Order: sequence, then C-alpha cells, then structure tokens
Amino acid sequence: MRWSILSVLSVMASAVAGEKLLYRNTFNSSASISSWIAEGPLNATVSNNTLELRGAGKLDDYFVYWLPEVFPDRIRISWEFQPIQEPGLAMFFFGATSVAGGSIFDKGLKPRNGAYPQYHSSDIRLLHASYFRRRWPEERVFHLANLRKSPGFNLVAQGADPLPAVEDVKGAYYKVEVIKDKRNVSFKVNGLLLFSFDDTNTNTGPVVRDGRIAFRQMQPLIARYRNVEVWKL
Repeated sequence: MRWSILSVLSVMASAVAGEKLLYRNTFNSSASISSWIAEGPLNATVSNNTLELRGAGKLDDYFVYWLPEVFPDRIRISWEFQPIQEPGLAMFFFGATSVAGGSIFDKGLKPRNGAYPQYHSSDIRLLHASYFRRRWPEERVFHLANLRKSPGFNLVAQGADPLPAVEDVKGAYYKVEVIKDKRNVSFKVNGLLLFSFDDTNTNTGPVVRDGRIAFRQMQPLIARYRNVEVWKL
C-alpha cells in the first residue's frame, strides 16, 4: 500500500499520542469491502480510493453497511465524507451489540433490512449519530446533527450541522471524527465539535462499550467515503 505524506504524518502524530491503529481502509480495490455486511438494498462502488454508496431499492428502502470487525471501547474513528446527491440522510452507528451482550448477528435476533426502528427500538444496543440530515423539509430548513442511544430512541446530544448543501460542496471532502471513550463521546467535522455526550446519569440503560460500526443512508442520498480509520486510544 502506498501512503501519502499526509498519511505518514497522521500515523506519526497518532503514535506520539499513544494511539494504536486498529483498522484502515483506503478503498484501493473492490476487495476492500468484500467482507462488509449489507442490511437493506444498496449499491457500493469502489473507485479511485473512494467508496460510493447509494440505495438500490425503492425510495423508502434504506440500508446499513456494517464493517466486519468488532472494535473495543476507547476508540477514535475517522473518515472523509462527500455528499453528491440530496435529499437524504447519512448516519453512523457505533458500539453495536445485542441487548444480551452478544453479536448483532447472533441467531435468534430479529431480522433487519435497514428500517430505522429495527435499530433504535429492538434487540440491539448502540449509539447512532445522524450528521447529514436532509431527508425531510423540516431537517433542511434548520440543519442539526443528533446523537441517539438505543434501545429506546433516546436523544442524548445535539448540535449544529456545518455541512453545506450538495450544490456548494464542489468536490470537497469533510473529515468526520468520532471519539468513544468509555462514557464519553465527541463528534467533530473538520475539527469543529458538533456535540459531546457524557453517559453518567442519563437513565438510558447500560453504557455502550465495544461493538460494531456501520454507515447508514436514507434515499435518495448518494455519498462518497474515503480513508476510514479506527484507532485505539
């Protein structure tokens, strides 16, 4: 794998900070997503070190795209994001386990096909951030990013969404960063803090710890992703 100077500097900076690289995906070939797990109809295309995701079903058919790894607690996750068609919605799931504490793919769990209630009010536990909310008219007139904790559809943090409309993106990518450190969560775009969450006394159930991560989109959003990384704090 050929790394750019910026990638090398990023690795050096993180190493100095005591972080350990757990996962990196530069989407250098279609094999880079061969073990990702789709729930709901989607088209995933890898080209020029970029993953492009779009729905493959009807307008109300949504999808979740899981990475195959299970990640520990105390991690920093980052990726570059570019919306290229809206309306729609982009979300990020993390710390996902079954409510019983096992895998979200354990036999006996309810089936899932990308519909949101199957994730926020069923038999899996996770945190989910919606950071490009443009699906409904009320979302487009006032841009907000939300963090919810499930099961229970609990809104636990909220902040302004700085991402522009697609017509103003003009080919730019925006770096998204999520830090999950035990009870503490922070969410940034291009270094700007959108929200933070301290799960100390929220009455929303057990603290989310280790688990799987995933990207979710609502149609008709088309979006591109680059340079997915997960670091152990």
